[in-house]
Amino acid sequence: MSRKEFEASRMRRMKRVAARHGLTILTAEKMKSLGQPGGHALRDDETHQVVFGNVPKPYSADLDAIEAYLDQLEAGEE
Repeated sequence: MSRKEFEASRMRRMKRVAARHGLTILTAEKMKSLGQPGGHALRDDETHQVVFGNVPKPYSADLDAIEAYLDQLEAGEE
C-alpha cells in the first residue's frame, strides 16, 4: 500500500483542494468520541455556510462523497 492511499494522506490532499476553492472540510469529532464513525461536511470560508454534507443530517458525508464533490469542482462541473 502506497502512502497516498493512507487516510491521513488522502485527507491532507482533499484539504488542499478544498482550500483552493475557498472551502474547509469539517469533521464531527463528537461522533468519533462515541465510537461511531465521524461524518464530514464542506463549509464555505467566506459565508461560513455548509455547502455539502448537511443533508439529510449534519456531517452526513463520508470521505468518498467529499472526494467526489471536490473532483467535480476541480473538473469545473460544479
